Amino acid sequence: MQTIMNAEELKTIDQLRAFLDGTQLVVFEVAGDKDARYRWTEGILVELRYRSLGKADKGVVIEYLMKVSGYSRQQITRLIAQYVKTGRLRRRQCTTNGFSRRYTAADIRLLAAMDERHHHPNGVTMKKLCERAWRIFGEAGYERLASISVSHLYNLRQSASYQRHRRHFEKTRPQAISIGERRKPKSNGRPGYIRIDTVHQGDQDKAKGVYHINAVDEVTQWEIVVAVERISERYLIPALDDLLAQFPFTVRGFHADNGSEYINKRVAELLEKLRIEFTKSRARKTNDNALVEGKNGAVVRKLFGYTHIPQRFAGEINAFNREHLNPYLNFHRPCFFPVTVTDARGKQCKRYPYEALMTPYDKLISLPEVQAALKVDMSSEILDAIAHEMSDNQAADRLQQARRELFNRIHERDWKRA
Repeated sequence: MQTIMNAEELKTIDQLRAFLDGTQLVVFEVAGDKDARYRWTEGILVELRYRSLGKADKGVVIEYLMKVSGYSRQQITRLIAQYVKTGRLRRRQCTTNGFSRRYTAADIRLLAAMDERHHHPNGVTMKKLCERAWRIFGEAGYERLASISVSHLYNLRQSASYQRHRRHFEKTRPQAISIGERRKPKSNGRPGYIRIDTVHQGDQDKAKGVYHINAVDEVTQWEIVVAVERISERYLIPALDDLLAQFPFTVRGFHADNGSEYINKRVAELLEKLRIEFTKSRARKTNDNALVEGKNGAVVRKLFGYTHIPQRFAGEINAFNREHLNPYLNFHRPCFFPVTVTDARGKQCKRYPYEALMTPYDKLISLPEVQAALKVDMSSEILDAIAHEMSDNQAADRLQQARRELFNRIHERDWKRA
């Protein structure tokens, strides 16, 4: 470090005060490496006999060192403490490389690829998928990620390496009608009580888009998604027949909100013929249909987005749902299942422990007397064969590939028609 002063260098406390007040004519320049700066600081402390100075004079020296050296007050204080203790200043260079890295760039690439194929689920679900990939399907690359904590998984998602691999309505009008019983369904732990809702794929130039019908079983979270061109009786009744047929167990209950697409005589007649209990949401009970509404955002909107899709593509979307989406959701995508806990005051609260995170298929086969709940032409062996036909990642890759092909066809035909 080189300090260029005027003819007379600053050697007294009074000269330092004058310099700091701006009345001493001084021109100075700071240059050199860190070692030179330490030597210069030590020379000043020795020359001014810092140890023998009073408190006020020491403050003047500290301000002077801060102004000329460019160091902060905390750093100057540390240097002076070292000088007072040892009589000299020596810079200690850190030679360590920091913490050892546990998760490699390859692990981050695997995580980014899994996020993309599973459509970016939450951290707990992603941890479960990594565990299943390693422990159930024997994919060796996921050995380290299988033991990752959820919080650190989010840290990896924020890393620069991860970011390089990822390129990241109308209100329901209530209507008084006597169809359906206005109450919350009671499943008593048995599968077959579904919650149903409709998701509209947007308008464009006053033309309605396709409609998704989403149905979720209350106990197992078994989910079936179908698409219709319109929600009139002509299209809705066949779609509901198809939807109910895709559930592997007997449907006993049908719960909807108060939309007129479901609260009508044709739907009521269909459910009555199948001996299915028909219920609808209660006033000021917003959680009555919350399960399927949550799935609307976590599944349907994530997969199909909010962009307008013309109604004429409903048939192709239905084929995609039947062949790819519905099997993936029910056999390969883990879901949270609540556990009711009673606290010291007797209040019941729902908790979502990690141990209860499983796929709808895993939940279904864990129920007692599961065979009695299945349809006549369905068995546990058939479901087990479907569940282990491919791994979670293979099912997700097939889903993403089919989704890309579907949207390519939609965009290509829509562009040509325009």
